[in-house]
Amino acid sequence: MAQQRYDLRQEPGRSWTVFDVFTGLTADAWGAPAEGLDMGHADDLVGLRTALT
Repeated sequence: MAQQRYDLRQEPGRSWTVFDVFTGLTADAWGAPAEGLDMGHADDLVGLRTALT
């Protein structure tokens, strides 16, 4: 089974960032950094980005 490429990181202020677990860099959400998100949106984005890779 392949390792999941993207995961979530909680930031100060209770926002969330989606990041690449291999590079540690913030994921790109179609031209914008995937940071400062609410938990539901970030979790959905992790699933979507994982499905597309």
